[in-house]
Formats: sequence, C-alpha cells, structure tokens
Amino acid sequence: MPIFMDRHYAEEATQNTLALAHSQDLAIQAQFDVKFLTYWFDEARHTAFCLVDAPNKQAIVDAHNAAHGDIPHEIIEVDPAIVSAFLGRVADPVSEIATTIPEVDSAFRGVMFTDLQDSTLLTSTLGDGRALHQLHIHNALIRKELRRFDGREVKHTGDGFMVSFNDVGAMINCASQIQVAFGRHNAKAPEHPLQVRIGLSAGEPIEEHGDLFGATVQLSARLCAEAAPGQILVSSSVKNNVNGEHRFERLGDRLLKGFSQPVSVYSFSGNLTRD
Repeated sequence: MPIFMDRHYAEEATQNTLALAHSQDLAIQAQFDVKFLTYWFDEARHTAFCLVDAPNKQAIVDAHNAAHGDIPHEIIEVDPAIVSAFLGRVADPVSEIATTIPEVDSAFRGVMFTDLQDSTLLTSTLGDGRALHQLHIHNALIRKELRRFDGREVKHTGDGFMVSFNDVGAMINCASQIQVAFGRHNAKAPEHPLQVRIGLSAGEPIEEHGDLFGATVQLSARLCAEAAPGQILVSSSVKNNVNGEHRFERLGDRLLKGFSQPVSVYSFSGNLTRD
C-alpha cells in the first residue's frame, strides 16, 4: 500500500493529547485497513503530522474520524525513504522508560543545498584523475561538517549536497564551518581552490498542495544558485528561527524561478566559528 503523510492544525494540543490521539488511531486502524506508523508534533506552530500506510486518502480520513474526530487538513503521498532522510525516522520513537510517553519532535526542518563552483571545468582543466581527486576532497570536507552538526544527507548531486537539519541554528553553524573548511583548504592548496555556494531555507514537511518539503527544498536550491562562491544565502524562515548571535545582511527581495512573489533574501555574515 502507498504511504501518506497528513497535516492537522492542533491549536490546543500538547504532547500528551497527541500521544492519546495516536493511541486511539492505533486501536482502530485494523478496521480501516490502515497502519499509523508514527507522528510529529510542532507545538510552536500548532501542527501535527501523521505517517500512514493506507490504501487511499479516504481511509485515513475515516480512521481519524472514527478514532477521535480530528480530520486532517491535507494529505500527500510520500516516499518513506525520503521521509526518513528528511525527518530521521519512519516509526514511533521509543522512550527509555516504558511507562513514559516518548518525546515527539517537531517536523520543522532546515534544508541546505551546496554547489561546487565550476565543477564541470575540473575535468577539462585537470584531467579525469585529478578532477575526481578534487571532488573527493570536496565531499570529505562537507561530510565532515555534516557529521559534526548532525546534518542528514538527503541527496548527493555529484558536485553538491542536499541536507536536512532538525535544528536551524546547527544548520547555519554547519554552513559557516563548511566555508571555513574550504578557506583553510584553499590556503594550503591555492593552485586549485575549491569554492562552494550554499543556500539555506526551513519549513514544514507539507506545504500547500506540494511535495514533501516542496517549497522549502526549491527555495534552498534557488538561494544556492543565487549565491556567490563562498557565500551563504538564507531565507527569512531561517533568519527568523535563530537567536541574535547570528548576523545577517538583507539583500532585498528577489523574484526567484518557481516563485510567483518576490522572496526576501539574506546573506549570513556572522558568527563564523573558526575552530
């Protein structure tokens, strides 16, 4: 059966009420030939998301209605592998204490795109072997920082990465450390410098009538394409979800491909921790 994710608005909900609703779903799921796999709860944004194995969308609506009456506002079909890459799991979290309700994280995620400048010229200028070596260096430098800051690699494009982060602040710190790492590498090997562009955005898994993280992914990719080599461009959703220790420069509103309205764009200008 296909896998679906639904979204509920939950203004008065708490971790306990969501856990109760999930248990009610589990209790009656067999009656509707569905399987509720797990859920996420974003208390700050009053939204909950369920991952469900079901024959169709109507079966999910009917099961939720019978269990507790909370009908989802939107349902999309998803690839469980992509859900796992973005959100880190496709099953319920397990509490260390059996009698304790496990803490359910928010599904709000930061999304990073990176792109290596002039990667297609590497082969023509360096030859196949040396170009491949440079790409391996590029991959190693980025993946080292992804491990440090708990970034989940969603996709490797050959000359860049798409990465998901639970914490937007960690994503910014990771991006800054990636640029620091390439700066150090280029200082040691100035004859073949590697320059990386980075774009950052953040959002919920289900946007209005879109794919999983559709608008967030698209915006992050567009910002990456807009960035100059060595630059980090971020969306307002990133800027507004970090503390005051991070500094940004407003670059104005830009009309980006795929977006009907101009988008506010910022460059990250501090703090670049050089450790």
